[in-house]
Amino acid sequence: MWLTDASVVDVLTGQVARGRAVELVDGTIGAIADAAPQGAETRSLGGRYLSPGLVSVHSHLSVVYPFSALDEAEDPGVTTLRSFARARDALQAGVTTLRSVHEVNRADLLLRTASREGWVDVPRIVGAGRAVSAVGGHGVGGGCAYASGEDEFYAAARAELEAGADHVKVFITGGIADPDEGFGSEQMTPAEMRAVVRAAAEFETYVVAHAGAGAAIAQAMDAGMRSFEHAYELSAEVAAEMARREVFLTPTLCVTRCPEWMADHSFTREQIDTAMETGPGHLASIRRAVEAGVTIVAGTDYPPGEPIEDTVVAVREMEFLVEAGLDPLLALQAGTSTAARLLGLSGQIGEVVTGAAADLVVTDADPTSDVSALRGIAMVVADGRVVRDQLPA
Repeated sequence: MWLTDASVVDVLTGQVARGRAVELVDGTIGAIADAAPQGAETRSLGGRYLSPGLVSVHSHLSVVYPFSALDEAEDPGVTTLRSFARARDALQAGVTTLRSVHEVNRADLLLRTASREGWVDVPRIVGAGRAVSAVGGHGVGGGCAYASGEDEFYAAARAELEAGADHVKVFITGGIADPDEGFGSEQMTPAEMRAVVRAAAEFETYVVAHAGAGAAIAQAMDAGMRSFEHAYELSAEVAAEMARREVFLTPTLCVTRCPEWMADHSFTREQIDTAMETGPGHLASIRRAVEAGVTIVAGTDYPPGEPIEDTVVAVREMEFLVEAGLDPLLALQAGTSTAARLLGLSGQIGEVVTGAAADLVVTDADPTSDVSALRGIAMVVADGRVVRDQLPA
């Protein structure tokens, strides 16, 4: 099939090529031409904008609200069905690839297998399996793997990778979900960090770190970690070092800026108050990161296809990135091409180019000038299949 009369968005340059025809063949973009061949099956986009499908790099599909309701002994089938519902919603919202950074019962890896077998329609999943938490640390009660000491962290990381994880997730600090924990509390030693990095290197992959504060991020960079989540407190000095080392930062600004969503999902009043109190400093920290030139990627922490403030979480997060100082094109890249680079999938996803996966979204307005254009996604294509089509006939 050919998508015709398309305004093709180049997310790397911000340029738009109008009046183009894009061929979908065997799950990929077969060609981009002036017109479709005579007699070919076509679907006119009516001049609308054709962009790459969104890539969300911080997802928890199996999460339960309130967190205390999770049963760590839950049947994996139940966990996977709940995760499937969140993944399906994300795909319908235009998220065609997502990175999971902890799922109970390794539900992300189970869904990934089901997708590859053609049993379910979900985004491309890049999974962590279970995160590795210090005993009594931030992951407690969340169905994580638990470790104490260098040898145990190494063994736990290898166990997830041997089970099929694409990367390793750890918690190097506390967080904001437990107001008594404190996001600045350091929960891994440098030796434990190096052990996890060593395990990941043996599988030619990397470590992603839940990281509330800059001091722990500095230690983790020295240990070889290169992907960091949240950064509620970040100094200009640590931000500059992150930029110099070309590590990736996923701000997850949604988690400190959406009190109504939190209330609707059974967060406690204390949790909401803590998140809102953290919010101004969090935004200031991400602004420092943007000013320093840190590589920013888009991820939500909340399920990315969830409704929020008249849009979905994945789009709202990209709007928050603009509020933090990214220009609209960089925010669009954060949720497409830059995210693809973090995942090691540059040229395969996150761009509308010949040979890339045919993961695409269609909007009425130009997302390179305003990411809020993504609030109006009218068509979603995943692996060359039209999974949602709300264009006029």
